[in-house]
Amino acid sequence: MTLAKRPFISPLGRDIERFLSYKRALGCRYISEEVVLRIFDRYLVQRRIRTARSVTPGIIVGFLKSRPHHHPGSYNEFLGVVRVLFCWLVVRGVVDRSPVLARRRRASRLRTPVILQPEHIRRLLDLAGGLSDTTCGELRGPTYRTVFAVLYALGLRVGEACRLVVRDVDWGRRLLVIRESKFGKSRLVPFGPRLGAVLTGYLDTRRARSGSSAMDDPLFCVMQGHPLTRQMIGRVFRQLRSELGIVLPKDASPPRVHDLRSYPDRRIIPIRSIRTACAQGARLDRPLAHAG
Repeated sequence: MTLAKRPFISPLGRDIERFLSYKRALGCRYISEEVVLRIFDRYLVQRRIRTARSVTPGIIVGFLKSRPHHHPGSYNEFLGVVRVLFCWLVVRGVVDRSPVLARRRRASRLRTPVILQPEHIRRLLDLAGGLSDTTCGELRGPTYRTVFAVLYALGLRVGEACRLVVRDVDWGRRLLVIRESKFGKSRLVPFGPRLGAVLTGYLDTRRARSGSSAMDDPLFCVMQGHPLTRQMIGRVFRQLRSELGIVLPKDASPPRVHDLRSYPDRRIIPIRSIRTACAQGARLDRPLAHAG
């Protein structure tokens, strides 16, 4: 879900900008929520709403119905973002009461993650490595093969992999530095020699094609200077998953790229645990127990 970052132009535009600034001052990233608010802002303009107090429960219901929510989670996300916005507006005195009266939709069933087997991963990496370049991107094969390998081996979130830059790879200690991730936390993720060889080979291939990389350049990109996005990675994964030979139980959902994290043999080490281990003289190339 993406939307170009244009100024908010509805009567609630300034208040929405202040609300986003408030949330981010608290350490919230509010990326997908901003997209929802931009869609809401555009809807208010289309409905010719003139003031914040003109937003009625019917307007909110109309906004929720205007989007193709195929799953309860999508509907509930839109509802939740708008509800939090208007609760904040009530506290600020912009409106007297919240017009958000709609109820959440109940999920009929919880989605069970698909556990990908090693043979599925090998097939995925082979298919990704065979992707050809297009007019919109180069080195697609090496890039997506390396991204999927990192997601599977280290259990990163897709957004975390997209935000990595070249300087986030600590070759001396064989660590990835994950900065300001979920809940504003950072952590260090160690990688082994095999994944290190994959990363080294990818960067060597990229330098041979595009020249040297600056330390702040995206680690994964198919267009010079532009990092991969979650949508791009998810789109390629959906294109390849039908060729993985996965046998799903009846009524099971097909795997998502997020399911690459569903692999038990991984270690994610918070930065404070690394600092404690260093203070105690532990070696960073030795497995450390998880410490939350």
